Amino acid sequence: MTPVLICALISLSVAANDLDILYPELEHSRTIYVTENGPRLSVAAEQLAVVSRRGGNATLPCEIRMDRSLTPSRKMRIKWSKLTSDYLKEVDVFVAMGYHKRSYGSFHGRVHLQGSSPMDASLVITELTLEDYGRYKCEVIDGLEDGTVVVSLDLEGVVFPYFPRLGRYNLNFYDAERACRDQDAVVASFDQLHEAWRGKLDWCNAGWLSDGSVQYPITNPREPCGGKNMLPGVRNYGLRDKEKNHYDVFCFTSHYQGRFYYLIHPSKLTYDEAVRACQQDGAQIAEVGQMYAAWKLLGYDRCDAGWLADGSVRYPVSRPRRRCSPTEAAVRFSGFPDKKHKLYGAYCFKGHN
Repeated sequence: MTPVLICALISLSVAANDLDILYPELEHSRTIYVTENGPRLSVAAEQLAVVSRRGGNATLPCEIRMDRSLTPSRKMRIKWSKLTSDYLKEVDVFVAMGYHKRSYGSFHGRVHLQGSSPMDASLVITELTLEDYGRYKCEVIDGLEDGTVVVSLDLEGVVFPYFPRLGRYNLNFYDAERACRDQDAVVASFDQLHEAWRGKLDWCNAGWLSDGSVQYPITNPREPCGGKNMLPGVRNYGLRDKEKNHYDVFCFTSHYQGRFYYLIHPSKLTYDEAVRACQQDGAQIAEVGQMYAAWKLLGYDRCDAGWLADGSVRYPVSRPRRRCSPTEAAVRFSGFPDKKHKLYGAYCFKGHN
């Protein structure tokens, strides 16, 4: 050990003497610059958020950038995965290595690489579903080099509060998921609820969100809703026990493929009569999410209260007027009337398929 140390000291002394001779103006100060080669492979996205709609297609950008000293190898691996609210878990979407390609789960047969050039790892998703919303990671590995980028996929749509015939605060998280599915929707994310709040959604009842938290949006602070002296915002109860705790739910839906309409009928109907009347018209009784999508995304406007599939009675107003939601555009809710004796119109939905 001692001889090695002596050699090192001698080398440093010699190097220092040489510098003194070459650069006498430096005196005894020394500035040492250390340079490190950057990554020779990286990935980037020309846009970090892509917006589409249910039933449409989306291209999530991912561009491979390589040092000129490198050339793509046949063993380069491109992997796309979907991130979840649990940051430790990812859902496999698509993997490609050379000629070998594989898609996974609900994405099977609906995803492929755009492949406009050898450096293009962009992912094309077709026939988008409500569940496709979220954040996706593009990861490229070539030998010891690798790079990642995250791209968000947003869907045009509408958030709506929901509770069943049982009444408010009767849904645990799993009941809430089923309730939204039954109404042609999914449980909304926080980002979707926050965007709806920015669009003036005001609702005083707390509801589940997709990450397991319970929150509610307030644009008009008032005493029963957190206090009138509070600032507007999305009130947060935090994460709750998905089995034991019960709340309402905020659902999200997007464009549909079909026709939503009010059935012209010579008389008012009970619930069972409304179901049969829609079926006789080659349709089915409409779901709550379909009414909200028609109202918000297509401007559907009808002042007639009508049955929906969950046994509720509602009507969509996009043009506020006297005797018909005079203060605001909204989907008006008339409750869950007696199915056998109360008479209303019917809203139907006829799918393109």
